[in-house]
Parts: sequence; structure tokens; C-alpha cells
Amino acid sequence: MARSEEMTRCIELCMSCYQTCLGTAMNHCLETGGKHVEPEHFRLMMACAEMCRTAAHFMLINTPHHKHTCAECAEICGECAEDCARIGGMDECVAICRSCAQSCRAMAA
Repeated sequence: MARSEEMTRCIELCMSCYQTCLGTAMNHCLETGGKHVEPEHFRLMMACAEMCRTAAHFMLINTPHHKHTCAECAEICGECAEDCARIGGMDECVAICRSCAQSCRAMAA
């Protein structure tokens, strides 16, 4: 069965969010220090990256369980966007997390 354009776009957003969160955490946050490496924030970024990768994987293997992973992904991405916005200096992360959350909410519906 062919994937919908909406699902293909969601997979792309999830993978982009995975790369952005992981890359930002491991480079920007670790090098900046301070609030950027507070355990709660850093764990949230790691959770967001991994959940995005998992959601994309579930959509790629075309399992109906993707609705559950996408719902959780949307929630975590929303939290990550808010936390990155709170700390500041991570506009790219905030933007991709918000886009991914919106797309995942639609896929979970």
C-alpha cells in the first residue's frame, strides 16, 4: 500500500526533528552549558530525538501502531519546543519541533 503524501511529509519532519534535536543537544547545548545542560532539559531533547526516530520508523514499516507513536511524538515535541523557547537560542529546534508536533497530531488522529 502506498503511503499518503501526509505520511511521507510526517516521516520527513520526524527525521528532520530527530537530526535537529540530537545535533543541537550534542553540539550547541553541550558547548553552551548552563541551562542548556540542565538534566531535565537535556533528557527532554534526547527523548524528543528518539521519539521522532521511533515515530518515523513506525510509519515507514506501515504499522497501524504509528497512531500511538505519533500521538506521543506530538506531545514530546510540543514540550521540547516550549522548553527550548524558554531557554532561548534554539530557534531552529523550536521551529522543527512545532512543525513535527503539528504533523504528528494529524497522523495520530
